[in-house]
Amino acid sequence: MRFRATVAAASGALVLSALAVPAAHAASADPVISKITVNGGKDVVLGTTAKKTITVSVTASHASGIETGWLILWHGKDQDEGMDGALLPNEDDATCKAASATTSTCSLTITIDPRVDLDKNALAGSWHVLAGAEAKDGSSYYSDYAATAKIQRLSKLTVNASPEPVKKGKTITVTGKLSRANWEDHAYHGYATQSVKLQFRKKTSSTYSTVKASVDGYWRYSFAGTSTTPTVTTAGDFVDVR
Repeated sequence: MRFRATVAAASGALVLSALAVPAAHAASADPVISKITVNGGKDVVLGTTAKKTITVSVTASHASGIETGWLILWHGKDQDEGMDGALLPNEDDATCKAASATTSTCSLTITIDPRVDLDKNALAGSWHVLAGAEAKDGSSYYSDYAATAKIQRLSKLTVNASPEPVKKGKTITVTGKLSRANWEDHAYHGYATQSVKLQFRKKTSSTYSTVKASVDGYWRYSFAGTSTTPTVTTAGDFVDVR
């Protein structure tokens, strides 16, 4: 028996359902999910235009072995009335690799198009992972809340230190702009009220720290990131101190 996870429109709302899942199984007969991986464990970051394909996988075990697995990413409070986004696999069937006679890791890919799948900035942040597995004896298990994954709006940060060169002990001005992708108008806008760190490293060093400009070196800005926007750090801008 095969299982399919589908998204359908019902009364204007997205409804996520797993088809042909048996009503109940004894706990001992169900496959056991031990690991879920989305994008190699890294946050998924998207800008305004470029599509991104990620790999998702579920590792499960059962005495009879694992036949297949599935994963879907969905966003919202719940699937009845509060779901406002869903990301489906590209493949109908997962590719499963057996680690033993009882345990397999089943993988799929998901392609995310920010112009199609991410039409609201409110979709940035934590997404739920629906994951399931089917054993070779036909038993199955799935959970709507098997894990979470972050999908973030791409951030950009610039830096310019001037004047160049500057005399030792004189004032330099370091300017920059922190912006992030807007999924609603497909442009980049300033990310206001956020803190960034101004960092410096000597010309002969590889480590940045916060110091005064007394020697030749490089200046950069560093943004720590938020739940909806990833960390970003500029390249160093060189200032010659004379």
